[in-house]
Amino acid sequence: MNIKPLGERVVIQKIEKENVTAGGIVLPDSAKEESNVATVIAVSEELKNSEEIHCDLKEGDKVIYSKYAGNEVEIDGESVIVIKYQDLLASLS
Repeated sequence: MNIKPLGERVVIQKIEKENVTAGGIVLPDSAKEESNVATVIAVSEELKNSEEIHCDLKEGDKVIYSKYAGNEVEIDGESVIVIKYQDLLASLS
């Protein structure tokens, strides 16, 4: 997949939650909550080179994003979200 976000945007891909609870109960798809944790796929050149915004994100980082932010698109059979940098809430280490 070759995608280059424009402006102050980041491309992320959701990390799906597991279908099994800690106690071993299998959850059906209808009972699962949608995850708001994702992996960074691409960061725009504007963010990488900006002196005003100190963006230290790189490809492969895990982030938490605002639940209803961004636009979900399908590229090469994979679902990704193009999101504004301001809609990212935290970086996970």
